[in-house]
Order: sequence, then C-alpha cells, then structure tokens
Amino acid sequence: MISRAVAWTRGTIAAGLILFAGCASRPPAPANAADDGRQWLAGDHHVHSRYSVGWNDSTTPPTPIIAGDASYPIPRNAEMARRFGLSWMVSTDHGGPNHAKVNLEQAYPELLTSRTAVPDLVQFYGMEFDTPGADHSSLIIPHSEHEHTDLHEIEHRFSKREPFPPDVSRDTEAAMLGALRHMAALPLPPVLIANHPARSAPGLGRYGQDTPAEFRAWNDAAPRVAVGMEGAPGHQAETLRRDGSRDSTASRGGYARQATLGGFDQMSARLGGLWDALLGEGRRWWITATSDSHRNWRDGGSDFWPGEYSKTYVYARKSHDDILDGVRNGRVFVTTGDLIDALMMTATSASAMPAQIGGTLAVATGSDVTVTIRLRDPADTNHAGRRPTVQRVDLIVGDVVAPSADRTLDRNPTTRVVRRFTAAEWRRDGDWLVMRHVLRDVHHTSYVRVRGTNGEELEPTPDPKGEDPWSDLWFYANPIFLTVR
Repeated sequence: MISRAVAWTRGTIAAGLILFAGCASRPPAPANAADDGRQWLAGDHHVHSRYSVGWNDSTTPPTPIIAGDASYPIPRNAEMARRFGLSWMVSTDHGGPNHAKVNLEQAYPELLTSRTAVPDLVQFYGMEFDTPGADHSSLIIPHSEHEHTDLHEIEHRFSKREPFPPDVSRDTEAAMLGALRHMAALPLPPVLIANHPARSAPGLGRYGQDTPAEFRAWNDAAPRVAVGMEGAPGHQAETLRRDGSRDSTASRGGYARQATLGGFDQMSARLGGLWDALLGEGRRWWITATSDSHRNWRDGGSDFWPGEYSKTYVYARKSHDDILDGVRNGRVFVTTGDLIDALMMTATSASAMPAQIGGTLAVATGSDVTVTIRLRDPADTNHAGRRPTVQRVDLIVGDVVAPSADRTLDRNPTTRVVRRFTAAEWRRDGDWLVMRHVLRDVHHTSYVRVRGTNGEELEPTPDPKGEDPWSDLWFYANPIFLTVR
C-alpha cells in the first residue's frame, strides 16, 4: 500500500537531520459524478515566509529585517507543502510599519516565482492580517491580475500595525468593521478567518483579544468575507525539541494560558460552546486547521511544515476559484496527524435533494432525515511513521434559533451527541468506514456535524504541557443545516 508518510531516506530525528525522497501521499479522494470534478484537496491557509520580518527599531521609521521572524523563502514552503501532501497553500506574512510595501515589492514577486517553481500546488496570495481591535486573521485574496494591489490597499489602509508613528484609532472594532465593509464591496471579495482565536484567553469560557461579540459583528458586517476561525491552531510542534524529545514545560499551539483541547481551540472544541452557539443562530461560520509555519521544529522552531501535521480539506476542483469557493461555503473538514484523509457526510430526506458538508437540506416538518458518514481511515503511516486508527465517531446535532440578543453568548444548550459510533457499529469497505443514523420526526431547524478521534476521551480535555501531539488526534467536519419548512 502507498504510504502517506514522506520517505525518510537517511538521518534520524535524534540528529535533527531528515532528507526527503519525495512525497508518497495518497491522491485526493474522487468526487461524485454530480460534483463536476470536485474532490477532497488538502491545504493550509496560514503559512509564513521570510517576509514575516523582524524590525530594526533603531531607525525612523523601523526598517524590516528579512527572515527576522519566519525563516523560509516562499518556494521552500511550497515545496514542503507539496511533499507533505497538500494541493493548495496560502502565503500569509504579517505586518508592521510600512509592511504593505514589503508584501508588494518583495513577497509578491517571490510568490510568482514560487507558482512557477511548484506549479502543481495551487498558491494563493494573502497575509496574516493584523486585525484592528483583535488578534490576527488569515486573509485569502482571490486569484486575479490585481490580487497584489487588492492586498496592498487592504493592508495599507486597514492593518493596525501599518502606520508609523502608530495610530491607536486603527486598532478598534469600528476600524475592523470598516475594513470588512471595504473587503465585501470589492469586485472579488477575499475570505477572512480568525487565527488562533482563544490563544490569549485567560481561562475556559473566558476570552482575550478575540471575543464572541466581535465574531458576531464581523459576520453581520460581511458574511461572505468573515466566515470562520481556526479550529486547530498552528505551532502544534511547540512541545517537540529538535532532537525529537519533548519539552515538558511547553504548551501545544503556544496556548500557555488556557490549553487546547485535543489540539483544538476551546472556541470550537467545547461541545455546545461558542462554535455551536454561532451555528445555532444559523451563521455559516466554519472551522479550519493550519500549521502557522514560521520555523520547523527540526530547525529549532515550534512548527510543523505545511501538511506535516494539520490539514484543511476542501471539496473543490483544483483551481483557485473553486478552492476559495469551498472555503467560503464550508465544504471543509479538518484533521490532525492524518487520522483520516477523506470524509463524506450526506443528509437525505424523502422530500428534498441530498445535502453534504457545508450545505443545507430542506426538510418537510415531521420527516425523517438519514445521515450517512463515509470516512477513509488509511492503514498506512502518517508523517511521524505511525498508523493512527479511528476509535470513535460522534454525530452531533444542535437546534437553530433566532440570533441571541446577548452578543457575548458562547453556549448552545441544545447541542448534543446523538450517536457515538465505534468499530462495532460501522461497516468497513476497504479503508472506508461507513455508518448511518436516522433522525426521526424532525420538527426544528437544526444542524448536524461530525467529529472523531483516535483516543478514548468522550470529550476532549485540556492538553497537558509536554504532550506528544501525535498521540491525541481529532478530526472535525463543518455542518449540514436542516431547514424545516
């Protein structure tokens, strides 16, 4: 069987020396005929290059120091993304004083070079936006002949760290809403996804730079631009030293104040938490998973290469336009550690056309809805040389009600696990696991989503310091909405 691991031809983790013989990742899972060539394409929308610069503050204004923060040229990132099985990637450098000029004059030309050097990887231009009034966000710019000027205008006019001297009026929620309205009015609107949203949170159910009220305001202002948040943040190799041993003092993802839950941010991982509260208002608010790659752990950094550990799978044709459309419309599932590499969830009823991940099923009141899950759990090794297996799959349902008057609400009390599937309850079809559940007599507009794990925890618990990220793996799919009429 073809291995999904990159072939390590010589060298050892202990020496920090790994040479690659090329990628042997599986091809994307084929699409259904009705989907016109769509397939699951793995990618990463949060990848830094050497143009995430450091700054020499002894000059006025500060001058950029290339590779002062992140290390690698864009073509190097692209090459590694391809080797680790990705089909698409977004180059996302963050800013500082006059960084828009760095992006336009240095990062963008290198991205064009990278597209030529690695042509089989779909490469987007973007940035890690220094979000006014909040933390960071991935900004994905639609591919066009004016993508570079579109991003330059957004960064120059709206990034909170762009002005010198600093301008405190740029770092407000009002400024962010103005930025979103500008983005939404563009002929080709970008997509914006909140990065590591609860990394600054001081506790469980408490929030830092990013808040539930802000996400509601963003989504209200530009629902086709502000579409979601990182579920599994990057920096998941934080606990690994370059010799392969673990640092018992380090936290997965850099979440030192409030730990991740199974490698996922509390905003998405808590059953009935903020994500479910937003979905329960009918918001099309999706989750993703990224590397946040700055410097690989083998080089002394805290990051995996793009695709080495986390993957965001988008159901799309292999083109810029359809991949971005898939992200915007939630045709996405995410996984860590290559626990799975394909997932089809379909909701059907007698009265309507079937719906899949990110879609909506129209349901006649009182009808039954059948949810069928097909996921691929390959028997070959991941990029740690291990063979993780799915131990349990959870089908989750939540009611959809009117948007809450309480903009800080982060709970949906209707969210529940309606079925926990184990090996005794699914059917094997080669590498595929197939399972089915019928929701009887559906009377309320709702949503269904699915998650799974290689572990035994019924709910993901806070990750202890020094945890081996490869031992605690989860996947999550975005929901299907059931609209009762």
